[in-house]
Amino acid sequence: MATGNWTRVSEFILMSFSSLPTEIQSLLFLAFLVIYLVTLMGNSLIILVTLADPMLHSPMYFFLRHLSFLEIGFNLVIVPKMLGTLLARDTTISFLGCATQMYFFFFFGVAECFLLATMAYDRYVAICSPLHYPVVMNQRTRVKLAAASWFPGFPVATVQATWLFSFPFCGTNKVNHFFCDSPPVLRLVCADTALFEIYAIVGTILVVMIPCLLILCSYTRIAAAILKIPSAKGKRKAFSTCSSHLLVVSLFYVSSSLTYFRPKSNNSPESKKLLSLSYTVVTPMLNPIIYSLRNNEVKNALRRTIHKAIAFRNSIP
Repeated sequence: MATGNWTRVSEFILMSFSSLPTEIQSLLFLAFLVIYLVTLMGNSLIILVTLADPMLHSPMYFFLRHLSFLEIGFNLVIVPKMLGTLLARDTTISFLGCATQMYFFFFFGVAECFLLATMAYDRYVAICSPLHYPVVMNQRTRVKLAAASWFPGFPVATVQATWLFSFPFCGTNKVNHFFCDSPPVLRLVCADTALFEIYAIVGTILVVMIPCLLILCSYTRIAAAILKIPSAKGKRKAFSTCSSHLLVVSLFYVSSSLTYFRPKSNNSPESKKLLSLSYTVVTPMLNPIIYSLRNNEVKNALRRTIHKAIAFRNSIP
């Protein structure tokens, strides 16, 4: 329904990877489907193992469960629709569906930033104040920290999605991306978006920089504490307790920063799609692999869980 030069948009078209040949899209579908299934199984396994094994009921694994749950949600928001566009060529998404996808994308993205900062603080307390660790990171404190990590996603996602989708849209309804991210949807708006763009830039910087500074502060103190340990074995053991988290943080922040903070002249839509894939599809798959392969406690817990499952199965007549 048109009013002047403005059009009431009822649906959007996700361009996704439509510029690629059909054969390449089919290969991408198979690759993303495998990654998606590995992500769901890997993160679900982390949740189940850390819940089932009493040896993994420490605060570190409490926060790891939250990270795995977050990664599952992040994947469910983006990947199923992307697979649909590749397999069935169903590139349309409703106005409400696009707004909902963007809302939960921002919600999970902001929550992950703050949860990674919380996990860094947990490692700081464990290494710098090991004797006080059980008291400082008690059940009540860890629940509060987890809630504080999830909460910022609600106001940020609500303001961002509600404000953006209150604008009028005109001309084309084609979103040049594989999901409803803010920049490509914003290009379809036919109104003055200067104030919104300022808010989006400032908000993104704050959401990224505040947790990043907290992580840097935590690891600066951790590094200082590790250097004071006299034995090389003690240093390796202390570093091993936070190396997995540090690797996950690096993957997430490097890929997301390259996506949103590169100069526009160097930020073509196709390159942004590739970078977006790294933190929306690939990183959620790598997180459980990193934590399981680099953590002996998780590997031992996986073995115990598998042995228990086999024993239970054999006990059934």
